[in-house]
Amino acid sequence: MRKPFWFRRIFGDLYTLFLFTQSDIRTALLPITFFSIAAAPLASPVRLLETTFWIWLHQLQCTVANQIKAPDEDKINKPSRPIPAGRITVEGATILRWALVPICLAYSARYSTELMQTSLSLMLLTVWYNERDGDKGPLSKNFLTALIYGVGEFGGTLVAGHDRTQVSPTGQIAVEVMIVVFMSTIHAQDFKDADGDHLTGRRTFPIAYPAASRFAIGLAIPLWSILLTVMWQLDLLCGIAFVGFGYYVGARFMLYRTVEDDKLSCKYYSVSIFILHGHESVLTVRLAWFSIHHLFPAYWYYHHGANQYPNILSHDLFRIW
Repeated sequence: MRKPFWFRRIFGDLYTLFLFTQSDIRTALLPITFFSIAAAPLASPVRLLETTFWIWLHQLQCTVANQIKAPDEDKINKPSRPIPAGRITVEGATILRWALVPICLAYSARYSTELMQTSLSLMLLTVWYNERDGDKGPLSKNFLTALIYGVGEFGGTLVAGHDRTQVSPTGQIAVEVMIVVFMSTIHAQDFKDADGDHLTGRRTFPIAYPAASRFAIGLAIPLWSILLTVMWQLDLLCGIAFVGFGYYVGARFMLYRTVEDDKLSCKYYSVSIFILHGHESVLTVRLAWFSIHHLFPAYWYYHHGANQYPNILSHDLFRIW
């Protein structure tokens, strides 16, 4: 039986919205959701759905604003996105982009004033990044992307927790550390997109400093693995595994330099994979380096409770365990 036109139209529009965010689900939506429920910690199972939707809605606002700016880049790097695929025009996406601003603000306001202020901060940072060309320089691009990511995590943590007006000290420290970690390693995601970025005039670190950017990422990921292990006081087994994985990921970026190699290295850095094998009913999970350390606040709560909070300055950095 043929579905009515209105049903097909609604389903098609919803699928278009999904396609705007599809490529960022494993690199942004999942890690931010993991972080939010770990740092809050999660107040109830219902909050998980609310948190995921709040994050996705704001992610949609950011991605639509970004994709209307560089459709030519997407024709090269991500041709399945709605604009290069012809599912929506640039003009239609622009209307959607600005319609999402009041929608995000109103949806956040129903939870708390603090969450609405967080949504407003995300909107302003998105304007700075896209409409004010904050993405054109390597420094400003990394700085703004990390801030947008961090503010999103702060908002998700507010939605997930018991008190939607404040985040715990552990959660605040986790957000601040995450911003610095992401700011210093985010260009790991830019190596695979260098051709498209060059076409649009975007000067990322891999384009501006090809050799130095690989050396920097190869050094930063292992060093942060050690520092995060110390800060969150991981046990011996977890610490060895996380630091070892960090060294492996950092070494990949330095040693393997083709586009295909960079795509795989980026997956180890930031892409979490969940595969359900239907015939065996087995779920395969592969967490990336960036996603793994998003779970460390939950590890801290489990071992130290909510009344203590991490302070990296209180530890001897020359002793990992």
